[in-house]
Amino acid sequence: MHSIESFGTHDGPGIRMVVFLQGCKLKCLYCHNPDTIDTHGGKEYHVEELVQMAIKKKPYFGKKGGVTVSGGEPLLQSKELIPFFKRLKEEGIHTNIDTNGRLLNHFTEELLDEYADLVMLDIKHMTEEGYKYITGKKNKETTFTFAKHREASGKKMWLRYVLIPGITNTPELLHEMGAYFKDYKTIEKIEIQPYHKLGIHKWESLGWEYQLKDARENTKEEIDAAVAILQNYFKEVKVN
Repeated sequence: MHSIESFGTHDGPGIRMVVFLQGCKLKCLYCHNPDTIDTHGGKEYHVEELVQMAIKKKPYFGKKGGVTVSGGEPLLQSKELIPFFKRLKEEGIHTNIDTNGRLLNHFTEELLDEYADLVMLDIKHMTEEGYKYITGKKNKETTFTFAKHREASGKKMWLRYVLIPGITNTPELLHEMGAYFKDYKTIEKIEIQPYHKLGIHKWESLGWEYQLKDARENTKEEIDAAVAILQNYFKEVKVN
């Protein structure tokens, strides 16, 4: 595990305990937690230790809040997350996974289908070329296969999408994404994250070159235009 945030407000509904796991197979150009990418390191916790932390926070969760597992990529540890989420469900605590959707194996399916109340799925790019440019990996279709599985389960899903001018924030790409997902019944909302450079210092401290230095932040007009496009396809569009 990388770290724990006690009172997260941007990681699912309500106030949440956010567990950030160590390790990710992607290396997204805009990653603002690059220190979570390395699959080695991190601290080990026993499931019950984390469950007890969550129980103590239940008064703050209210009706909407709960526990979100993020990363890194949490589904790299799907097998270990099953008993954790199972215990959270026994305690009546809402569960959420923030994922890039690249993994869909037996353990992942059990975790998703049986114990994850919500999945927040990161859509990196709508084209193979763009996906590889952003993540460093091929095969964007893994994300869409994952989305299809979640839709078939009938369980709730949110989409997340980072807006980078000229790279992900073009009318064509936004319309393509909207058209792809418009008939999905499980998607409650899409959250768009305007591009920012707050993570650059973390890249530099790791000795890595930050390759999006020339990218600029979105103007208010660009964000408003993106929201207007996506509102044609999704029930709710939220800007984080």
